Amino acid sequence: MKRRVFLKMKSVEEARTQFLERFGAPKAGGTEVVPTPEALFRVTAEAVYARISSPNYHSAAMDGVAVDAKITYGTTERNPMILKLGKDAEWINTGHLLPSGADAVIMVEKLHQIDEETLEISAPAHPWQNVRKVGEDIVATELLLPQNHLIRAYDLGALIGGGVFELLVRARPRVIIIPTGNELVDFKALARPEDLREGQILEYNSIVLSGLVRESGAVPEVYPLVEDRLDAIKNTLLRAADSGADLIIINAGSSAGSKDYTYHAINELGEVFTHGVSMMPGKPTILGALRETPVVGNPGYPVSATLSFEQFVRPLLYRLRGLSEPPAPTIKVFPTRNIPSRPGIEEFVRVNIGAVSDKVVATPLPRSAGSITTLTRAEGIIRIPLMSEGLSQDDEVEAELLVDRSEIYKTVVLIGSHDITLDVLADEIRRTGRGFRISSGNVGSLGGLMALRKGVAHAAGSHLLDTETGEYNYSYIERYLKGVQVALYQLVWREQGLIVKKGNPLDVNGVEDLQRPDVRFVNRQAGSGTRILLDYKLAQIGLDGSAIKGYDHEEYTHMAVAVDVKSGAADAGLGIYAAAKALNLDFVPVTQERYDLVIPHGFLERENVQMLLDIARSGQYRKRVSRLGGYEASESGKLLRVIG
Repeated sequence: MKRRVFLKMKSVEEARTQFLERFGAPKAGGTEVVPTPEALFRVTAEAVYARISSPNYHSAAMDGVAVDAKITYGTTERNPMILKLGKDAEWINTGHLLPSGADAVIMVEKLHQIDEETLEISAPAHPWQNVRKVGEDIVATELLLPQNHLIRAYDLGALIGGGVFELLVRARPRVIIIPTGNELVDFKALARPEDLREGQILEYNSIVLSGLVRESGAVPEVYPLVEDRLDAIKNTLLRAADSGADLIIINAGSSAGSKDYTYHAINELGEVFTHGVSMMPGKPTILGALRETPVVGNPGYPVSATLSFEQFVRPLLYRLRGLSEPPAPTIKVFPTRNIPSRPGIEEFVRVNIGAVSDKVVATPLPRSAGSITTLTRAEGIIRIPLMSEGLSQDDEVEAELLVDRSEIYKTVVLIGSHDITLDVLADEIRRTGRGFRISSGNVGSLGGLMALRKGVAHAAGSHLLDTETGEYNYSYIERYLKGVQVALYQLVWREQGLIVKKGNPLDVNGVEDLQRPDVRFVNRQAGSGTRILLDYKLAQIGLDGSAIKGYDHEEYTHMAVAVDVKSGAADAGLGIYAAAKALNLDFVPVTQERYDLVIPHGFLERENVQMLLDIARSGQYRKRVSRLGGYEASESGKLLRVIG
């Protein structure tokens, strides 16, 4: 199959406008009658009018006695009136029918009962006092809900109260999702996760897309996996088009590779009017039509698939339901570091968000289109404009919020060195149920200190070894945070060593073996404490990094190093024992090091930072960290020194 090259991409706005103008009107006749209690989140297909009034009788609004108001005129505290029960007044409870001849209710609190038959009042009543009149809430024939109204829980009460026990609503759009790919495996076909073979990928985009379809008020139907064959894809598309669905999503195969058949299948059977949108992730999106049914060729990478859905499918589904897509909540943020971007592409950057000092800051997450966890971890998305070369950390920009706004102000922004115990800390702080959270960015120990200096973080994780004194962090703080008073808290002691394959097949016994030509190494990024430790150990034995195969191969986390070793991309990497244990790898100890939290003194009284330290000192946190292996956490949260 000849490759299809993106010769002319459309902007997001151009592609979306064309798509919605073509298909964005509710289909005539797409309605159904449903019982009112089952109509929650459905959309009215016509105006709904009350069939009865509510209340449909004059009723008491208070407990007391029902009276004819005019007989009480002239009553004062100096000239009280005596009422005879059964003649002048009748006891009545809230909601009960007003007796014939009565037009007012005197509250029980305003009555003085002389005996079982006699009451005294000291103020007159007036007509319709404490009475709910017929139709006070709803009048028969009154408009209850207009057409194209999204039905909410309290609307259901108004409908029943107005005598509407069933109503005409718009049929929910039906969306067929077609997953494609020879390498994909349906998780239901596996007896257990460990049965997944090398070269196979669990298919979950259809699960994500189904959830997004439901969130948009539509009904998904997922077809079985389709092989990467043009005839198979065409036959499946024809079946979907004949099903009467309102929208077809075909996932993967939308790019320009030799095995990407989606464009050719849609183009041969129907029409393609967009192939390639100037957005990232999501560039390979296809928008087309098959027998007047809209078809979206959704990119295969999960982040691309999700963002493509949100830009094109979600607004279409809302329009098919007769609604406008609700605007996403936004917040103004400052990036914690510069975010470069390529002109000509509108980029959607996933970020963590938190409030530090007097501004809200956003820390970019990894930009990989294949990393679904960048969406699960994200608190917001920043859109970098089409012709921009990126954002500066001094630019205040708008971010779409993916969490409740209140959570932003309870977030601890923690930037610096990566450590697995931070994940435990984040989980424990969420366990409190008080809305606190940790937003972490892995930029290395020095990067964390720089973030504190710029005032864009509450705390930094650091394990910077002073090679002259053997101390951790003190000299670096004094050098890079001059004029900033900080408190240094111990979090853990941890084992650093060489992570190698199970069984250590290359017999790597120390850093001196990294110079061997048969050993491929994976390093940590410059500025990280682990990188400084490695260079120190190399210098001790007179070994230069240039002699190590893979010295320039960098990762940003200990787990990423372990994954490289596990996958065969490297034979060894310097990292923590817990990462090796997590992936069932072997470990060659090199040293024990102290990992600390650096916190500017001005943040120590903040509730979120105090919660962080309280969790670090808790027995539950220390037990969980100890179970990871390679950690000593008995003094977690201990204040070591105030510097500055």
